[in-house]
Amino acid sequence: MSMLTLRIDDKLDQQLNELSKATGKSRSDIAREAIKSQVFLTRLEALRAKGVPMAQAQGILTDEDVFALVS
Repeated sequence: MSMLTLRIDDKLDQQLNELSKATGKSRSDIAREAIKSQVFLTRLEALRAKGVPMAQAQGILTDEDVFALVS
């Protein structure tokens, strides 16, 4: 496992401390979860950007169209 060092402003540091106390999670766990979530969302957006034109070309235009295909 590698280590990451980052700088955060005082307000974010205070908010992170408060969240840590409220949830019982370590600051590292909270930061790790936030980074993991951001990586997932960024990858999902990239996948969607590639998939939408292909879907549209096949007439899949709405969420309902997608659900009809997978149900």
